[in-house]
Amino acid sequence: MGFSIFKPLGERHKPGLMAWEIWRYIGPGLLVTVGFIDPGNWASNVAAGAGYGYTLLWMVTLSTAMLIVLQHNAAHLGIVTGLCLSEASTAYLPKTLSRLVLGTAVAAAVSTALAELLGGAIALGMLFHIPIPLGTFLTLGLVVWMIFSNSYQKLEKYIIGFVSLIGICFIYELSLVHLDWAQAARAWVVPVFPDGAMPIIMSVLGAVVMPHNLFLHSEIIQSRQWNLKDPEVIHHQLRYEFLDTLISMLVGWAINSAMILMAAATFFRVGEAVDTLEQAKAMLEPLLGPASALVFALALLLAGVASSLTAAMAGGGIFAGIFGEPYNTKDIHTRWGVGLTLGLAAGLILLVGDPFKGLVYSQIALSVQLPVTILLQLYLTSSRKVMGSYANTTWHTVVLAAIALTVIALNVALLVSLL
Repeated sequence: MGFSIFKPLGERHKPGLMAWEIWRYIGPGLLVTVGFIDPGNWASNVAAGAGYGYTLLWMVTLSTAMLIVLQHNAAHLGIVTGLCLSEASTAYLPKTLSRLVLGTAVAAAVSTALAELLGGAIALGMLFHIPIPLGTFLTLGLVVWMIFSNSYQKLEKYIIGFVSLIGICFIYELSLVHLDWAQAARAWVVPVFPDGAMPIIMSVLGAVVMPHNLFLHSEIIQSRQWNLKDPEVIHHQLRYEFLDTLISMLVGWAINSAMILMAAATFFRVGEAVDTLEQAKAMLEPLLGPASALVFALALLLAGVASSLTAAMAGGGIFAGIFGEPYNTKDIHTRWGVGLTLGLAAGLILLVGDPFKGLVYSQIALSVQLPVTILLQLYLTSSRKVMGSYANTTWHTVVLAAIALTVIALNVALLVSLL
């Protein structure tokens, strides 16, 4: 059972049912949110806004809508079974198939961590002119120290603070530009596929709907675990968790949208293509002033550190789940998982010739693995053997299957565009 980093069994009790009780559940959703306002999103969203203006805002809306359904479903698994997605895969799938699926999930976590550490390194370079390799290892050192020297509860508070500061930074950035809100409102809901935009569309998808976040949410939701046997308590857990997920995903939607809006209102407006995040910062200074460039770099650093933490936690949880164990930083398998995720990511960064393209293509890699994770989740949460009476209804299964088919179709379109 996946409780070792949280409350011992004897300390669990029923939650109160007063209105303010929701605030005791806020947290896991925001940890997931940090994963899709990470440096990979920055690269994808800046590229989308600078290259296509407001046009691709619809992809943020579609991705976020899919994400709300998927993340709630993943948390549903954790609440009902006490197992994370990785543990459940090990318990209910044939061993060879489970190892294969979870191996691709670990690879996705590594791809995610690559983008996160690289983003932190790029931000340190912007602020202090530190070379990418040194910045990578400084970010890596800070993340490792935070993971192994703090409890989950403290990390949750730090990350909520980071998300809040990133949001404030983008509110400031948007206050400096003129936005065509009518055009933006239309672009949020009307799908458009400009020529040559498919790689960017797919990178936006991979940057928002991230495989490692589905594994992570099913684990960390158990920080709010009270009682697995009382149906009334499970019902209230699911309700509170959905509100946490909904609020958190909308925060992420707003921040991702703000990135595209800012890029559209500055770089696209003047007809400047953006090939690197460093270039984006340099161009913001003459367009909006030195303070905007500094705020941009600081927000990127916060995003890099926070999302590196969640990527490492996800990698540790997935790897531990292969051995049927929950995430626990005192356990050797979790430690190996965290080490492999961060170590391989840092090593790959040293081989990346173009950091900006590394960020974008890391997100495409996530979108390619995503159908595997979605199909795994669909199978587990639809199974009465796994979920009992809480298994997906026919309607839920249809919606999840439609999301899986949409992601697969977009992946096929990407491959066709690349060929």
